[in-house]
This record gives sequence, C-alpha cells and structure tokens, in this order.
Amino acid sequence: QVQLVESGGGLVQPGGSLRLSCAASGFTVSTSTMSWWRQAPGGEREFVAAITESPHIAYGDSVKGRFAISRDDTKNTVNLEMNSLIPEDTAVYYCKALLDRSYWGQGTQVTVSS
Repeated sequence: QVQLVESGGGLVQPGGSLRLSCAASGFTVSTSTMSWWRQAPGGEREFVAAITESPHIAYGDSVKGRFAISRDDTKNTVNLEMNSLIPEDTAVYYCKALLDRSYWGQGTQVTVSS
C-alpha cells in the first residue's frame, strides 16, 4: 500500500537550514507528482513545492529562492532543502503524492526560532 514518511524536521535558528525527506513506498516517485505542503498553527495548508515526472518544478511564492525540491530515484525519496529560514516558516510540513487520489504523510514539525 502507499505510504509516505517525512523526516528531518526540528528546531533551527533564523537564517539556518534544514533538509526534509519524504520516503515513499508502494509506488515510484519518479513517475508521480510529488509535493510539499505546510500548515502553521491556526492556518490553512499552504503549497510549498512540487516536482513532476518530467521533471517540472514549482514553488510557492513565499519560499522561492530559499527552498529547493529534489528527487532521489535510487532511494525513492523526495527532499526539500530549506535555506535562509525565517520564523514564518514554522509549520508542520507534509509530503503529498498525487496518484489515483492524494496521499499524505503524517507530517514533520519545523520550528524556526532564536
């Protein structure tokens, strides 16, 4: 069955970096549309980045130039490199796979604070 497991979250100071990883099983990420989303306390789920089979890559306006999405086909993972982090990046980050329907991981907490 389809499973997505996020990892790599944690506490980081403003200006710092983190690398999130989404390990997929039950399907192949290289032939799927994968994306990262985030949800801050009291807020709606927000689009962060996506990568398609081609691959075509897209980013949300708030993270352009700071975040980078990539795919490791040998490990069947999708990664999110986050740089120049600001407190507004604090959220639970979710991995999503668009297959016959949308599948979501359980999320990983990212906290940006001094």
